[in-house]
Amino acid sequence: MVIRPVEMNAYEFIVVSALRTQQLISGCVPRVDGDHAKTTTAQMEVAQGRIARVNPDDATIVTQRQCTWQR
Repeated sequence: MVIRPVEMNAYEFIVVSALRTQQLISGCVPRVDGDHAKTTTAQMEVAQGRIARVNPDDATIVTQRQCTWQR
């Protein structure tokens, strides 16, 4: 069981984890070690702060592409 961060509400945790799971399924590189299911890996990444929601209107944040389908 993965414990969500206290500062993140349950809905945000689930949505961000689900979006990250889709990325992992499509071939993105996991950011945590271990051989877990993709859903668990995504939840672990979000819980550890390695994945976070980004506001697309914020021009100061530079994101790197991990998958070929990301823009």
